[in-house]
Amino acid sequence: MVRRMLLGSQLRRLREARGITREAAGYSIRASESKISRMELGRVSFKTRDVEDLLTLYGITDEQERASLVSLAKEANVAGWWHSYSDVLPNWFPTYVGLEGAASLLRAYEVQFVHGLLQTEEYARAVVRRGMKSASDADVERRVALRLERQKYLAAENAPEFHVVLDEAALRRPYGDRAVMRGQLQHLIDVSERPNVRLQVVPFSMGGHSGESGAFTILSFPESDLSDVVYLEQLTSALYLDKPEDVAQYEKALKELQHDSPGPAESRDLLRGLLQLS
Repeated sequence: MVRRMLLGSQLRRLREARGITREAAGYSIRASESKISRMELGRVSFKTRDVEDLLTLYGITDEQERASLVSLAKEANVAGWWHSYSDVLPNWFPTYVGLEGAASLLRAYEVQFVHGLLQTEEYARAVVRRGMKSASDADVERRVALRLERQKYLAAENAPEFHVVLDEAALRRPYGDRAVMRGQLQHLIDVSERPNVRLQVVPFSMGGHSGESGAFTILSFPESDLSDVVYLEQLTSALYLDKPEDVAQYEKALKELQHDSPGPAESRDLLRGLLQLS
């Protein structure tokens, strides 16, 4: 997904530099203007022939530059590891998993439950069972396995920075029995000590706050050509926002949450207090 976005943004820049319209670009590869738009947004796969024809139209004759972009197109069409879980993934989620795996910085706010990257296996199983009551045991275990596989990002050599704000409601709402919740709280305390994780808790005592619109995640990438993306999950779909003005609003909300909430050390103390009470 990210490779498609990167290639699409580069093709758009080349097209605009030559003053060529999307309609003209589409005509050159026997496609519509909307197809060019989807390509430039990284929302469709790329045919090598189409990329080569567009590069010719855009006046790119340097063999090394052409080879680099064609190679990127081929890489962009390689399925990610998560595609092996396509049988249990909602159709909008593979895009998010791909973005998550390529991000260098993840910033999130959660209110309903603990963020998926921080869930224990037992807690994740309880969340999946609660949300998908008709799912078979096999499907539940597949979804839990996918969640645990995603968590390897945080411990990888090139792990992203993960800044997360959890509402106290997510910590007090029980999923599973008492032992599951105690295990989850202890896991949060442990994970919060990692150098690439910044975990803060919004206590009930804070009252109203800037997270009133619900949970969201902001993804940032190491490639300078890629803009930040805001991910909003809904009941039957998801939204991916990348317009600068939209991203700025969510960044502002998260910064306010981070500023108004106790810092990481104080949040760990809050977690320890909840653990003693559980």
